[in-house]
Amino acid sequence: MLAAPCVPTASAYPQALYIHIPFCRQRCHYCDFATGLGTPALIAEYVDVLCEEIRTTPSGSQPLETIFFGGGTPSLLTGAQLQQIMAAVREHFTVHSQAEISLEANPGTTSLEQWSAYQAAGINRVSLGVQAFQPHLLQACGRLHGVAEVYSTLADLRQVGLNNINLDLIFGLPQQTLADWQESLQAVLGIAPPHVSLYDLTLEANTPFGRRYQPGSRPLPTEAETVEMYLLAREVLTQAGYEHYEISNFAQPGYACRHNHVYWRNQSYYGLGMGATGYVLGIRRENPRTLHGYFREIRTGIRPQPAPETLEDQWFNTLMLGLRLQEGLDLNTLGLTFGWERVAQALARLAPYHRQGWVSWEQGRLRLLPPQGWLMANTVLLALWD
Repeated sequence: MLAAPCVPTASAYPQALYIHIPFCRQRCHYCDFATGLGTPALIAEYVDVLCEEIRTTPSGSQPLETIFFGGGTPSLLTGAQLQQIMAAVREHFTVHSQAEISLEANPGTTSLEQWSAYQAAGINRVSLGVQAFQPHLLQACGRLHGVAEVYSTLADLRQVGLNNINLDLIFGLPQQTLADWQESLQAVLGIAPPHVSLYDLTLEANTPFGRRYQPGSRPLPTEAETVEMYLLAREVLTQAGYEHYEISNFAQPGYACRHNHVYWRNQSYYGLGMGATGYVLGIRRENPRTLHGYFREIRTGIRPQPAPETLEDQWFNTLMLGLRLQEGLDLNTLGLTFGWERVAQALARLAPYHRQGWVSWEQGRLRLLPPQGWLMANTVLLALWD
């Protein structure tokens, strides 16, 4: 399993790999990711170019501990296409025998045969984009699936033995009530997935929701209502035995997402595919966000060379990401890595929030204290760079 330092080791190659599959049947009304519609021929071409990127990626001898297929909708890949990608990964990288290999999927986009093929390719964890259990909310989001497809997909997953499942839900949706949210939480408890991710709706400018709605205005729930939804979710899920281990994530014991811990601990990772961001040997690189630009870079081999991150960048990212975790950050490691003067300045700026009970640095770890510290995370982080 991956080690847990609070900063990346710039001299070592990653042990985590993110692969972006940018295709969707329809873009959801809240989505600002690098995605688009894809014909079968275009998806097949993309898989070929992606495999070329995999084969030409500089890598070390450390085995991959986690692989994550995100999107978009990776479950639009055929079983043969996923197997083609995983074959390229295994030819170029060493993959640990106990690696966590996750795939994002949308209900209604897969068959039992697909899941069998995915599992044969090595998939052992599935993140299912449910978002809501109310048909009118799914329709408002631009989702193409209904509630029935959620349960049929779950039945297929369990039939092939894929039981390590995450469910994604969104709160703060237009027309969503506290009763709707409570109903969704009860549905989650009935399913009892090992992992649950809950996201507060963010209005992105270049999306239908971003153009249609203004923050704080109806039919969006008020800020007070979304806070109540968050607190209700925390109460319901923790009472059911889930650990609230990260601001937006809950897991049954032993099922916290290993791959996402790489991001939160600011460790290095490969990022391959259109629009993917990687962090390798102290350098952050983002692939082109269009297919044309991505295909050109991979086929020509002409790629920009970003500068390594500065110590200030690493400090910012380490605090911003690490404070999302219940475990927080180790103060001794922070001091040895970034200097004790910098740590002392940060604690001085956080002192007012320490007195309010939002922040703790007892027992040698700097942490935001849930739930209030997590609710006010943006305020606390802004104070660090004010």
